[in-house]
Amino acid sequence: MVGVLVGNVLGFGRVALTAYLLGTHSLADSLAVAMGPLDTLNSVLINSIVFAFVPMLTACALEERTGLFLKVNRCFIWALSAFSAAAILAAPWLMKALAPGLDPHYFGVAVINLRIMTAAAAPAGIAAVHFAQLYTERRFVLAAFYQATLNLFMVVSALCLWKVFGVYAFAIGYAAGAWTQLGVVWFTTRSGMDTAAAPPCRTRWSEILARPAFYVVYAAGIGLNLIFTRAWATRGGPGMAAALDYCLRGVSVPLAILVTPISNSLLPEIARLRSVFRVREALRLIDRTVALTALAAVGGCGFALLFRQPAIALLFQRGSFTAESTRLVSAVFLGLGPSLIGWSLIEVASRSLFALDRPWPPVIAAAIPVLLNVTFTLRLESRRPEFIGLGATLGLLAGAGALFVMAHASRKRWSVQT
Repeated sequence: MVGVLVGNVLGFGRVALTAYLLGTHSLADSLAVAMGPLDTLNSVLINSIVFAFVPMLTACALEERTGLFLKVNRCFIWALSAFSAAAILAAPWLMKALAPGLDPHYFGVAVINLRIMTAAAAPAGIAAVHFAQLYTERRFVLAAFYQATLNLFMVVSALCLWKVFGVYAFAIGYAAGAWTQLGVVWFTTRSGMDTAAAPPCRTRWSEILARPAFYVVYAAGIGLNLIFTRAWATRGGPGMAAALDYCLRGVSVPLAILVTPISNSLLPEIARLRSVFRVREALRLIDRTVALTALAAVGGCGFALLFRQPAIALLFQRGSFTAESTRLVSAVFLGLGPSLIGWSLIEVASRSLFALDRPWPPVIAAAIPVLLNVTFTLRLESRRPEFIGLGATLGLLAGAGALFVMAHASRKRWSVQT
């Protein structure tokens, strides 16, 4: 919880600095359309690797666990390095898909931002393998402070390098933070690890790469919901994509506080209960957690909607972020803010079911938000700020409801299976 709070306080500082320097200008859009998808990608990588390999590592004896960890690490070093190189080369084509309505004068700036920040994808995924190993030892600190490290480096880089590199200073800080975090977690994980005594791992390379597949599909579905919303926002005029990203800070902070500490600390416990066939006890634990999350999400969402305009003005209205920017962001938040409820519920329930080795309901539920969002948004065809995030909100609420129905319809069958 401390790590998440520190990360989000620094995140507010980073967003406030972005607002001060860029406001809701098209230059802010060029940063938002690059950073948003990269944040989503890194989240997919970290969560999919952690949730795929923590149960697998937990089930191994100490020496076998070390051998499996080393093989998984080698596998993802090669896979993620190749992926990052391909994404850097394809950045112009990717940006055309990510920001179809971006001002052409700032397209090149967005491409350079994307290329710089793509250098953070490989270290994020490799660090996640080390997080998984640390989770099996119930050591959560470094993973909890991952986002704090990124935000700190971005703030420091922007303050120190703004006059030299301009908007690129944020991207440079993002990449530097990811590589620094990898160095720290690499040293911490391997200190005291007897790699020489580890037996050869018999798990096939194909099985290692396929292991996170379910969670990758799930996380990609959730991420595409916002990627589509951001791409549509670029058609709404200059500053709309940036306004959406400012609103996402108001959603992601309570989401992180609700979801990350709860789900990450529950993961080893649910995996342990499943391994000793105490599935009913695990399901009761999931029910209590989802109920607590729902209560907190509804209360937090109502408070945020009620006080959105004065809060946005207090946090961001200075420098390049004008009163007009406040009104724009406040209007966008009206449609996007309630997504906190559906998003938090679907995340907590899905992560718990992945730990229980029941991946199909979350994967099916993850396809609902983006499909409903695309259908609703294209049919409505409105570029008013109040409706920019409404499709994403409706999609997440529908996905959470569908997951609840699927999970409760299958719980009797799960309880008798071993």
